[in-house]
Amino acid sequence: MSLVQRLLVLLAGLGLSSANLAAPAPVRYCDYPVYPPVSWSDANGEVQGLAPRAVREVIGGLGLPLEIVVLGNWKRCLTDAAEGRVDLVIAYRTAERERSLVFSQVPLLREEVSVFYNRRKPLAVARLEDLARYRGGLLFGESYGLAFDRFVAEQGNVEWVASNRQNFGKLIRGRIDFIAHERRTGKLFLEYLPGASDIEVLPLTLAVDHLYFAVSKRSPLAKRMADIDQQLQRLVTGERVEGWLRESEQAYRASQAQPDGQP
Repeated sequence: MSLVQRLLVLLAGLGLSSANLAAPAPVRYCDYPVYPPVSWSDANGEVQGLAPRAVREVIGGLGLPLEIVVLGNWKRCLTDAAEGRVDLVIAYRTAERERSLVFSQVPLLREEVSVFYNRRKPLAVARLEDLARYRGGLLFGESYGLAFDRFVAEQGNVEWVASNRQNFGKLIRGRIDFIAHERRTGKLFLEYLPGASDIEVLPLTLAVDHLYFAVSKRSPLAKRMADIDQQLQRLVTGERVEGWLRESEQAYRASQAQPDGQP
């Protein structure tokens, strides 16, 4: 019996195989797919959009397997990443998040944060501070920059919920006065939300921010941030991100046009 054959017999006796020894653990990417066209779920419950597509491309480029994890709200994704139960999220960079996450240097996408309101209850708002007299809504875990987060903490005039449908539903019914949300995502979501014809967006931009690959400091993936940035730079320079964004918008609209489409 050759040396290789003896080794295989030994591995079999231990309940192992050469494939098991070589295969790396999958990268666990957590997504909360309620932000079309960045991230959304199709009728089959599959996560679609720019974010998961970029993650597949980048992690695949590193030669690593991928597992997509969907949790009950965005805050749970952030908590699990901070505690190392998942490896990766796509998120805005904040000082608090930087305590437990390592962010890519290259951003995936630029986004504008705007104010959505019900035209039956107009707002007199020209700057962030003017929102102090109104009641707002946010999703658990959302952060829109240092100034906005400080404003929310000081004013205490925001109600936290788990889903966009719940949040915009409260705005439609007049239970809150405004929602701070990404302009592109909010407008696309509202196209197919029943009863949303009265919801409009102010021209005011509360913040301009970027989405980054954010890796748990407890994950082995944190050692490969330079490789992640290299992959991201290739995507951004090649304008593939913008192309994927347009394709995702078209796919989302097509999915919602079906009888069983679910925002």
